Amino acid sequence: MRFITPDWPAPDSVQTASTMRRDGYSTGHWDSFNLGQHVGDQDGRVVANRRLLRDSLQLPVEPVWLQQVHGTEVFYADSLTVDIPMADAVWTDKPDVVLSIMTADCLPVLFTSKSGDCIAAVHAGWRGLASGILQKTVTTLPVPANQLMAWMGPAIGPAHFEVGEDVLQAFISIDPAHSSAFTESPTDPGKYLADLFSLARAVLVQVGVANVYGGGVCTYSDAGDFFSYRRDGAETGRMATLIWTGS
Repeated sequence: MRFITPDWPAPDSVQTASTMRRDGYSTGHWDSFNLGQHVGDQDGRVVANRRLLRDSLQLPVEPVWLQQVHGTEVFYADSLTVDIPMADAVWTDKPDVVLSIMTADCLPVLFTSKSGDCIAAVHAGWRGLASGILQKTVTTLPVPANQLMAWMGPAIGPAHFEVGEDVLQAFISIDPAHSSAFTESPTDPGKYLADLFSLARAVLVQVGVANVYGGGVCTYSDAGDFFSYRRDGAETGRMATLIWTGS
């Protein structure tokens, strides 16, 4: 199995991985390592892919899979979590709890405290970013912001994420400085190219998370390694970005 291993100075107890689309059991639009059960793929193939994920990473337990809704709900998970919560961020201070976020262009963000005793995973599409999902996660965690570090996983890059005036205005209304993350589309008047990585980094720094890593890996431009909703449409697979600590 091929995974991206986050390059950040997390404590040795913190384990992480971000999946790619190769080497799984799914076919067709979901070829091949699709981990989403809500995108039209055959359930048996998704189950097989999730089993392969657990085995390949030697996960201590099944990951906590969220029902992501582009909102700002932050869910606390422990060893008793079984039901699939409706949330776009999840955190824990317990060992052997595997947190996961599924994406196919939206930005996955992982957090750990510098001591490794508190971790989180966040689904940060533009709606979540504009609504404050990163700020809410940071303020929810029982750790001062200056004791956190964050890693940004693969997402649609600024060369391909075209948005309308409404998205630009949504961010400018929060902070006029966010305008620097938008450039006018060279091909479509009235449209803009948005930089999710830049927006997320700016938000994190504003709330006191100075140590931010990752970013820059584009899901849209690499069809061989990544699923992309914007490139392929609704019937495409999902990658997972995971974080957990050992007992």
